[in-house]
Amino acid sequence: MSPHPSLKHAMPAGVPHAPLPGTVSASGWVEDYLRDPGGAFAALLGRLRDLALTWGPVAVPVLAVVATVVVVAWQRWLRRCHELLLADARQITVLAPPTVDPAGGAALWSNLVGLLRPGWRRAFTGQPHVGCEYVFSEAGVAIRLWVPGVIPPGLVERAVEAAWPGAHTRVGPAEPPLPTPGEEQRRLVVGGELRLARAEALPIRSDFAADPIRALLGAPVGLGRGEHACVQVLARPVTGRRVQKARRAARHVHTGGSTRIVGRLLDLITPGTGRRTRRTASARTATGALHSDPQTSLEYSAQNRAIVAKQRGSQFETVVRYAVATLLPADTDEHQLRQAREVARGRAHALAASFASYTEHNHFTRRRLRHPGATIDYRQLGRGDLLSVPELAAIAHLPIDEAIPGIQRAGARAVAPPPGIVTPGLDAKPLGITDTGHPRPVALRVADARHHLHVLGATGSGKSTLLGNMILADAEAGRGIVLIDPKGDLVTDVLSRLPRSAADRVVIFDADSRYRPPCLNPLDGGETDLTVDNLVSVLRRVYSAFWGPRTDDVMRAACLTLRAQEGVATLADLPKLLADTAFRSRITAGVTDPVLRGFWSWYEELTDSTRSQVISPLMNKLRAFLLRPFVRDAIAGGRSTVDMGQVLDGGICLVRIPKGSLGEETTRLVGSLVVARTWQAATARARTPQRLRRDASLVIDEFHNFLNLPYPVEDMLAEARGFRLAMTLANQHLAQLHRELREGVSTNARNKIILNAGPEDARELARHTAPRLTDHDLAHLGAYHAAARLVLHGEQTQPFTLLTQPLPPAIPGRARDIRTAARHNTRRRAAGTTSDTAGQGATRPPQRPTDPSRQVDRTEKITRPASTDPRRVR
Repeated sequence: MSPHPSLKHAMPAGVPHAPLPGTVSASGWVEDYLRDPGGAFAALLGRLRDLALTWGPVAVPVLAVVATVVVVAWQRWLRRCHELLLADARQITVLAPPTVDPAGGAALWSNLVGLLRPGWRRAFTGQPHVGCEYVFSEAGVAIRLWVPGVIPPGLVERAVEAAWPGAHTRVGPAEPPLPTPGEEQRRLVVGGELRLARAEALPIRSDFAADPIRALLGAPVGLGRGEHACVQVLARPVTGRRVQKARRAARHVHTGGSTRIVGRLLDLITPGTGRRTRRTASARTATGALHSDPQTSLEYSAQNRAIVAKQRGSQFETVVRYAVATLLPADTDEHQLRQAREVARGRAHALAASFASYTEHNHFTRRRLRHPGATIDYRQLGRGDLLSVPELAAIAHLPIDEAIPGIQRAGARAVAPPPGIVTPGLDAKPLGITDTGHPRPVALRVADARHHLHVLGATGSGKSTLLGNMILADAEAGRGIVLIDPKGDLVTDVLSRLPRSAADRVVIFDADSRYRPPCLNPLDGGETDLTVDNLVSVLRRVYSAFWGPRTDDVMRAACLTLRAQEGVATLADLPKLLADTAFRSRITAGVTDPVLRGFWSWYEELTDSTRSQVISPLMNKLRAFLLRPFVRDAIAGGRSTVDMGQVLDGGICLVRIPKGSLGEETTRLVGSLVVARTWQAATARARTPQRLRRDASLVIDEFHNFLNLPYPVEDMLAEARGFRLAMTLANQHLAQLHRELREGVSTNARNKIILNAGPEDARELARHTAPRLTDHDLAHLGAYHAAARLVLHGEQTQPFTLLTQPLPPAIPGRARDIRTAARHNTRRRAAGTTSDTAGQGATRPPQRPTDPSRQVDRTEKITRPASTDPRRVR
């Protein structure tokens, strides 16, 4: 709008036109500033003073309230985001493998870059971080990873195992790195924080000829009882915006400007540091005039190359904290408290000084923490320093030096199972769970179990729990089971966990039971020559050190003679046959075999002293086990009440013969007789079509004691697969097996599970597991940690490692119910009653053999069926 014409003519020429009130001139202040800079600046200050006086009483409180609200809201948002991370957080203890790959640290943190969240999720819940902690105590140093609950389970664990093959991870709930004080205790904590001293664009040293954390792990050596230390490295991947900010800051490193916002504001008001000066410096630097000194030029060039190299890869925002804690009694006086504080401060300084080895273009400097204990335990990461993956891997990795003491190391490497290994089911027997990657159960197929299983492990290594789980799986599936236990605990554990539906199928031989056991007469049933040959061979192998050809001849002739009599022959008749003239005359009267008649004619012609010398080696062995009531009832109690063929077709036969109750030789004899009868029942399946043969298992603990058979074990293992009999052989070490047996088991027991092996056995067993598992791995397997090499669809697979699982909880009263049902079933079979009568007899109370009124009279006449042996006169 132009001024009024009258006013326009009234204005003198050459006088500047003043703006009308209420109008703003864009060039008025500039003209005033050019004509009178001081007056214009004073007018501006006056204007600002007027605005402050007018609006200050209102604006200042409003701005203060807004700033307070923003700061409080920001703090609450950070606290809420961290509380989300603390919920369900877990702690991963990493056990270093025997040989650590130096590139494993970089591989781990490169993998963890994938934890970076999308921008919209970071805006609501923040970016989770991971903590690597070195926890020191009197026992040594533990390396742990703290993982927030929002990170999926198994992700970090798999990254650790991929970075360091052979490392073991133990996962548990997150715990404070420093122990909390107990009752009547107080905790003294001294610590600090390590931050980069120069601009974060400059890298620290990351290339070392030796392990850089050697000094860190050796700094707190000598911690006493109640003294603990921790070095905590918190890191989270950063976004491109954070990296771009660091790149912009890197441009100010050599121009004399500050890299932080406050420093730049101060540069604006400081003379000589304005933009024009910096531009001139940059220009001079580009021409080389500024850095004419060759040494300075080379130094800046090296720094520039290091900055570019650092910014080339992925970046992590990182904070390093350290603390030393001492647990003291609550009533500690000031003098002792001061001494403990000085000692803790010295150890804390040693921890911080160990990071001096990372000094290169940049270095760490110490900062004080107000509450180091609470800060370390809370594990919150605010604003940190930018480190590249190689830099972070240099300060947070597994120790490479094998000579560092006190490190918790993995005994054997963890190897994942090959593809195709099945999970437990009706057609698979459970073995355990994998110890690498995502834990999953693994099992052995029933069809592949026919290739037999050799379990080797020392006492306490988890061997019995492995066998128990396999037996319970067979019982649930209705497969036949024969278990021979020379210790007794395995049978007891199985009885407490058998399903109730299996009670009618159970047969129990228990040497410590008060009740009469079932009878498995080795002279009953089968072909005479084969039965006698098996019995004599078992006795000869059991008593090999005291068995000669004359003893063998007497035993064989006596057994053939007893088999030729009418009725059922028992081993209890042998002493009477050899020593009682009247009984011998009655038995031998019907023998028609000329060889046997010649033997007895020679025997009758002997004098009493000579006859005593001939039969005494045999008589003392017979008396050794026939004088034991359990053995006499179990193998010489008359007609067999156990049909091993029916047991293999779905029954359960548990033989509990502890050496402490029977003696070593008697235990070996009874177990070997059970194995021989089982094998006879298995070979009898040849008359059954193969498709109709049901799978059965023969489980023998300490099997080297019970394979005293008349045929080679390797032939037995080779033929048993065709009869659908899967043999599980367990023992403690290879020295228990003679050479032929060891070679036969090594070749024909194709499934192998090794729970613990000595150095000598490990060298030999490594032939089955190398190169994936070496002899060092087999010799350093931990408790319940096993190495397995299985057969899958008839083919040998690669070895792997697993963890055996404990048995399910025992069912109260189940063992008593199973034993009661087994006794009733034994009585029904012994009485030979019909099913109706058996049902009535099952309700009768058990009868104890110690009651004189209920003991069986051994001298009463027994009505026996006619013998079918051709040696008997008809």
